[in-house]
Amino acid sequence: MMISGEPNNWGRFGPEDQRGTLNLLTPPVVLAALASATEGRVLSLAMPIRGSTSSPAPTTVPHLRGRPLPQHFMSVDGGDYAAGTKPVGAGLRVADDALIVTHHGTTTHMDALCHMWSGDELYNAHPAARVRSYGAGRCGIERVGGVVARGVLFDVPRHLGLEHLPADFRIPAELLREMGPEPQPGDVAIVRTGWPSVWRRSPEEYWSGQPGLSPEAGRWLATRDVAVVASDNAAIGGLDERQLATEALEDDLHLILLHRHGIHLIEMLWLDELSASGRTDFVFMVAPLAIEGGTGSPVNPLVIL
Repeated sequence: MMISGEPNNWGRFGPEDQRGTLNLLTPPVVLAALASATEGRVLSLAMPIRGSTSSPAPTTVPHLRGRPLPQHFMSVDGGDYAAGTKPVGAGLRVADDALIVTHHGTTTHMDALCHMWSGDELYNAHPAARVRSYGAGRCGIERVGGVVARGVLFDVPRHLGLEHLPADFRIPAELLREMGPEPQPGDVAIVRTGWPSVWRRSPEEYWSGQPGLSPEAGRWLATRDVAVVASDNAAIGGLDERQLATEALEDDLHLILLHRHGIHLIEMLWLDELSASGRTDFVFMVAPLAIEGGTGSPVNPLVIL
């Protein structure tokens, strides 16, 4: 059951809705978003996928401790994942990417609306019992399709004159209001904490906690009708030294955004180049893999400045 009195978007887009605030990205809104591109420069916001089968990978890519690293299997010779390369002509052979397995908390990814819930209901009162080991019967990542929207960057450490936020920093709603620009319905709100830069200094420090949005800031973004909330941290909200959220259930950012408001989340972005550009609004594009019933998907978000 929904928490009594908590604002939500259940029923707003119809009783069968499985896309949440992505419904706000109507053709006129998408066309208006395209005007945010003024330079024509394209940036990727994705971290690289370096599978754990590559020996240096665990030390080179930020990830949450204890989570399975991305697995990248490729057929090249008789000793690897598949049976070997395939002859395609005289003197020619081809290497195939056979399989990529990713996990929340280990690479740039998008959370589906079935990723987290409370009680026995997903977003919009869809039954949580439909989420099974073989996939989710409701609100899976395949419902997203492609997202083209105006992106709005809240570069919090840059605004405060810091390289990155402290691990225990929870971004207040008032700070987002102060920074601007004001998010419009259908925007993608991108929040930079700078925390991935800590990995280069010390994985142990990276694992000591993470800064993130406060519950009030999450609610503030929800009232602005954003289509997506994205961040360079691993959980949108902050984490403690056990890599867990510490808020009470009613203040959990995933429940506020995914479960109650139908706002998809994108985590573990790489935002250094976007920060260096000085731009705060731009075209944002992302398309998750159409994994039927998937709780999420690796993504390569693009911005056009």
